[in-house]
Amino acid sequence: MNFIPQILFLLSFLAAVYLFAKKIGSIKRNIFLGVSENLSDHPEKRWKNVFLLALGQKKMFKNLTVAVLHLVIYLGFVIINIEVLEIMIDGIVGTHRIFYGFIPSLYPILINAFELLALGVIIVCVIFLYRRNIIHLWRFKNADLKGWPSKDANFILVIEIILMCLFLTMNATDTLLQSKGFGYYNEQLTGNFIISSFLHPLFNGFENTGLVFIERTSWWLHILGIFAFLNYLPWSKHLHIILAFPNAYFARLTPQGKFNNMLAVQQEVKNAFHPELAPTEVGSILKFGASDVNELSWKNVLDAYSCTECGRCSNACPASQTGKLLSPRSIMMKTRDRAEELGERLDKGMDIQDGKSLLNDYITEEELRACTTCNACVEECPVSISPVDIIIQLRRYLVMEKSTAPQEWTMMFGNIENNFAPWKFSPDDRSKWIDTFNS
Repeated sequence: MNFIPQILFLLSFLAAVYLFAKKIGSIKRNIFLGVSENLSDHPEKRWKNVFLLALGQKKMFKNLTVAVLHLVIYLGFVIINIEVLEIMIDGIVGTHRIFYGFIPSLYPILINAFELLALGVIIVCVIFLYRRNIIHLWRFKNADLKGWPSKDANFILVIEIILMCLFLTMNATDTLLQSKGFGYYNEQLTGNFIISSFLHPLFNGFENTGLVFIERTSWWLHILGIFAFLNYLPWSKHLHIILAFPNAYFARLTPQGKFNNMLAVQQEVKNAFHPELAPTEVGSILKFGASDVNELSWKNVLDAYSCTECGRCSNACPASQTGKLLSPRSIMMKTRDRAEELGERLDKGMDIQDGKSLLNDYITEEELRACTTCNACVEECPVSISPVDIIIQLRRYLVMEKSTAPQEWTMMFGNIENNFAPWKFSPDDRSKWIDTFNS
């Protein structure tokens, strides 16, 4: 018996899994460059987020048409993996359509469903390519996506079309060989399938050996393409297919727009009012806000890696829509790029201190100042990513560490400090406006 195909398949499988696991390990390390934060409370609410946001794609259904199209691709990715499982078992064991022997009556129904999904995926991918490259929707032609990000999206859509076409071609030639009673194809007579049967006229003129060559080539290219896609995933924006689930689980459960107070600042204020309770020993130097990825929370970095680059955040951002430099999508992409840069330094055995930082080298003060903290970007994001949280931490660093703030802010800060309100009125005169109604 010739075991060479099985050995080659097993080696390909092990190589794909090893490379994928290695890259995922480096991404996990990059994420945990961020500051520790406990987000394990209320597990019941967190699992609800997973089922509604990640699995159920609740937020996608704000636009029903796009949601249905996305759902077809999503279901195709998830459900057709059952067929991939059969291919993997066949590849390792050396069998042919092994599941048919266990579920002969159900098997044709499953493959027909897979073929309908495959056709749906092809149609939806063509529609998405049309939307990205012909219609040129604003959020897809924005400067954020110039260069590789734009090519990345198109590349994935083309790959998905090719994989689905290979799946249908494999089934079409397989069932033709079954009908001719050729070789081991005659052992599992599944009958024709609903979509691939329409491809039979394309292959009727081929000899049996030619059909076997096409079927085997399609089979190998299909599974090797999936292995390649698996390893392309961590380098692509499509990593959200995996990270959407942990990102939804670890989403912050506080109301949108609520800022977390800085405990260090609270303690300093308490010490000012009660100096007798202040510690006498010299502690470590406190740092307020964040200037680089390793000073953000690990959840902020996870957000960056989970970003789908769909642009719904920037499309909803009032600053972006009025021509300001700020783009919430760009904030997440730059944060991820910086995390990757630091990770590459660690891979080379170098220190992460490279004389650069997320603030200024990647994200400018102008971008940060433009944010109104309205949380429209968070509301629109399909997986509840929060660019606002990163922006706030960077702004805190600018104000509290660098004493850098617009003049209007500085005046407001002074008024709050001196008058306990944003306005330049003495606290004693604050209620005098009421007298205008009594006169």
